[in-house]
Amino acid sequence: MSVPKHHRTSRRNRIQVLVLSAAAAAMPFSMTAADQPEPEKGDRSITEFKKEEDAKFQWTVVDDGVMGGLSKGKMAIVDAGVLRFEGVLSLENNGGFSSIRTGRFDTMDLAAHKGLVLRVKGDGRTYQVRLETDARFRGAMAVSFSADLPTTKGEWTEVKVPFKNFRGSWRGRDLPDAKFDPGKIQRLGLLLGDKKPGPFRMEVDWIRAYGGAKDK
Repeated sequence: MSVPKHHRTSRRNRIQVLVLSAAAAAMPFSMTAADQPEPEKGDRSITEFKKEEDAKFQWTVVDDGVMGGLSKGKMAIVDAGVLRFEGVLSLENNGGFSSIRTGRFDTMDLAAHKGLVLRVKGDGRTYQVRLETDARFRGAMAVSFSADLPTTKGEWTEVKVPFKNFRGSWRGRDLPDAKFDPGKIQRLGLLLGDKKPGPFRMEVDWIRAYGGAKDK
């Protein structure tokens, strides 16, 4: 006896659903850097870690060795546009931080935005985003403005860091009266100083400013 046509179609649809479900289950949880969408409307790309950006930002490692500490960090651009920051944090000799930062660049005006958003894959530790403007301590030393950057171990996440969270300091000394002006950014950095000795590793796919005026 022949099977009615609508039954054959229904069975074929069920098989297609099962095949698609199995394929989806086999896919990795996180997307690769190449799979990521373009910035949302109102977002502004700061860096996507492409080769042509290296000359502009000139990232370098700055560890607590400048103060006698023993922490060791290193960085590299890998996987066609991912920044890898890794090393070992040490608390010996009054140390306790490892960082990377750009050279000073022409003033970046992000006053029309609400903050930064970073796509990161970390180790579960809380890092810091650090920014410098034209603000100076005692008229000469650059003030560092920092805000927390939490990570989820082994997973890519997009973390928003509002400009309102940034607080000023100079060499560990809090400067509560320092005013952060997102319209006058001159340096960008990332730092680990959570007082937990041991290895660390964080990858950054991109950094963008979010919350700008939406395109019409």
